[in-house]
Amino acid sequence: MAAHDMIAKPAARTLEPLMSVEDLAVSFDNGSGPRIQAVAGVSMSVYPRQTLAVVGESGCGKSVTAMSSMQLIPRPPGCFDAGRIMFGGRNLLELPEHEMLKVRGGQIAMIFQEPMTSLNPVYTIGDQIMEAVLLHQAVSPDEAAGIAIKAMADVGIRDPEGRMRAYPHQFSGGMRQRVMIAMALACRPSLLLADEPTTALDVTIQKQILELLRGLQQSSDMGMMLITHNLGVVAENADVVCCMYAGRVVEYAPVTELFDRPLHPYTRGLFRCIPGLSELRNRLVTVEEVVADPREYEGLRSEAGPVVPWWPFMDQSQRPALDDPSRPYALVEVSPDRWVGCWRTPEVARHPSRPPRIAPA
Repeated sequence: MAAHDMIAKPAARTLEPLMSVEDLAVSFDNGSGPRIQAVAGVSMSVYPRQTLAVVGESGCGKSVTAMSSMQLIPRPPGCFDAGRIMFGGRNLLELPEHEMLKVRGGQIAMIFQEPMTSLNPVYTIGDQIMEAVLLHQAVSPDEAAGIAIKAMADVGIRDPEGRMRAYPHQFSGGMRQRVMIAMALACRPSLLLADEPTTALDVTIQKQILELLRGLQQSSDMGMMLITHNLGVVAENADVVCCMYAGRVVEYAPVTELFDRPLHPYTRGLFRCIPGLSELRNRLVTVEEVVADPREYEGLRSEAGPVVPWWPFMDQSQRPALDDPSRPYALVEVSPDRWVGCWRTPEVARHPSRPPRIAPA
């Protein structure tokens, strides 16, 4: 699979990211037990016209990171323990609710994973799309209706004028997903958070939606955080890949480099789980089989010297001596524009890495 080549913009553009997540930590109350650390020191960034793919198994913190940037984490039970999410020169985690209302849907939009729970069953589809348009754009109701109809047509909904009067229960699961995408794109946001945006769609509509998103990026400098389990979608559409596990970033790299040479054992495990068309196997390799092999953790170097990839279940005898046992993890730039989650050894602590930022070429 060839990775998607980003089309260069002829005019000069800013080198500052649209959004920068810096050491974000999010936890949830667990009743009488210890708090659950859903995100533990995540850093990533998205630039204009760039697609950042966030991959990893369910429960690794992908959606919590995206929802934190919209302040959609319920508090309580959730809590922002540490870190910042910078957007437009402001920390989104510190904005009051009336300021966040201006950001949500207008400057940052999100496509949610479950369209049926995200759409209000007692309002028509047209009313729900128009509500976002009227809130964020200075247009009349008639103009808002026209924008909503065009947005529905863009995502492949037939007879958009007639379907404006329909209710969510009158749409199939895939059609509701398209409505969510239309709602997110109606206000032409500068940043789109897409949480499994094409899961409920067949492959032809999936291709159409992804092409639509790429077209918007080229015409409006929109950045996109794409959360997905589909590595084929990542290869074709992403510019940068952030691989997460257990609330931490284990690898961060340009898409072509990560696919050609994954450095963290967990990333290699994800790739080895994919069945190949040119080879016969009696059974698929599992991630656990890859990360349990001590040889997978050898030979990685950085400016600090030899480093050992971080893995929470590594045997105690194999773990290196740490600078601070209470902070065992560090995101290390092992080579230009390539970061790997490693154990925080004294050498790593003496050579702190810059935050993960890969600006478009």
